Amino acid sequence: MSPNADRRGRPISPADVVDLFVYVVVLNLAAQYIPSIIVETFSVSLLTALLLKVVLEIVLIAKQAVTSRLKAATGPAAKVVGGLLLWVVAVGSKFLVLALEDLLLGDAVSLGGFVAVTGLIITLLLARAGVRWLMRLPVDEPSSAVALT
Repeated sequence: MSPNADRRGRPISPADVVDLFVYVVVLNLAAQYIPSIIVETFSVSLLTALLLKVVLEIVLIAKQAVTSRLKAATGPAAKVVGGLLLWVVAVGSKFLVLALEDLLLGDAVSLGGFVAVTGLIITLLLARAGVRWLMRLPVDEPSSAVALT
């Protein structure tokens, strides 16, 4: 089943909205605790999170395509080329994020350099996976939190 199978004709799924909110939280925490990451306003952080969401979705699609080709590769040369393409997608995505951020948002945002943006993207993807995992838990289960009664 594809990740977009549950969209039912909607261009934006509820999971996309949740991802955006997760990205805003992670981005603002990073801006607060990492000096090289600067976001001037909350509105700019929303735009930056949207930019990151769009770019990361495109990168994940590209990574899936390259991974499929790599799995289908039979010869050693094809596997090496597939591995190099996977590396280009992984590294190139960081430069794409930095270039688009600079082009579209200018001085209102600074995501640091390559290392900072790599750490930010890894954190974004881990937070996204964690929240999506939490969203799959049954709603009817009693919470482990202590009830205030």
